[in-house]
Amino acid sequence: MKQLTRRSFNGLAGKGLLGSALIANMPLANALSTNKKDKKLGIALVGLGSYSTYQLAPSLQETAHCYLAGIVTGTNSKEAIWQEKYNIPKKNVYNYDNFDTIADNDSIDIIYVVLPNSMHADFCIRAAKAGKHVICEKPMAISVAECDTIINACNENSVKLAVGYRMQSDPYTNEVKKYVREKTFGDVKFVSSDAGYISKGNPDQWRLDKSLSGGGALMNMGVYSIQTSIYGTRQNPIAVSAQEFSTRPEYFKDTDETITAQFKFANGAVAHMMTSHNANGNRLKCHCSKGWFELDPAHSYGPISGTTSNGDILKFPHKKQQALQMDDFAEHILMGTKNVAPGEMGKRDMIIVEAIYKSIDEGGKEQLLSLGNMGIVS
Repeated sequence: MKQLTRRSFNGLAGKGLLGSALIANMPLANALSTNKKDKKLGIALVGLGSYSTYQLAPSLQETAHCYLAGIVTGTNSKEAIWQEKYNIPKKNVYNYDNFDTIADNDSIDIIYVVLPNSMHADFCIRAAKAGKHVICEKPMAISVAECDTIINACNENSVKLAVGYRMQSDPYTNEVKKYVREKTFGDVKFVSSDAGYISKGNPDQWRLDKSLSGGGALMNMGVYSIQTSIYGTRQNPIAVSAQEFSTRPEYFKDTDETITAQFKFANGAVAHMMTSHNANGNRLKCHCSKGWFELDPAHSYGPISGTTSNGDILKFPHKKQQALQMDDFAEHILMGTKNVAPGEMGKRDMIIVEAIYKSIDEGGKEQLLSLGNMGIVS
């Protein structure tokens, strides 16, 4: 019996010849009718830096719907180490030069791009052209224009796209969304959000090189504050004004150190955010017409913690946020569940980032935004 692979299956479906092929290949037909929840999608990590090493790869040992199938690295010495540690076959190991041949590897379904920000667009587009679903680590790109190229490439190649917003899969985030949606504490009036840490050590790290990062604290930690401001109100802002501060200019020579910004929303709510590479911040508080609720810490790898004005202490079983995030995307592909962090969300956040930088360049002038419901996932 001729073997019917996934690639030939898709080709036959497109030609309208699937019915006869399935009759001749009953084992595949039976497999297709089984519960998709039993299937696990193979993920290849592109870029084996600290986030892949200490967060994503360990998390993929705890996922239910996906697993670590392959790696893409520019460092030869890492290949054997990762192969042995995670039992990765040689055929699933790639470098940046032969990356495009991943199109021929049916054991890899999803490519997770975990490279410096300036490389996101290139490898996401190449992944889409290879016919693989894409997870792009945050921020999605270094410009709105690059976000568009990623989204277009995924649409043109009929693959799914998600941004690596792990907090969108966190149960504490979803509890906050529920409070806002159900008006548990009334209407949200004011949101305060801080996200930052003190950068020390290597002044030559890529995050401090604007040509690689596209920006500093705002592009790194600031997206968390932008996100919490939005899901803390369940709206996109209609205007933003911003300010930049630097207390260590000798260290932050090329990128922003600390930024504050103020958002206005159509219903009259306001929000204030702070992000920094030279100050610690890890908190979200929503002040409402009938009380308040707070996450502190709010953005870290966990455990997260929350309290409310009625004395509740939020407690959920801790699981790696990255595992929840990647399982959510795998379920979206396999079972058609909602995409909790679609490309449009990443693009929206870059629109806001660009507006914040423009406000700073214009001395804090308010920038109007016209986002509608773009990227809102309840």
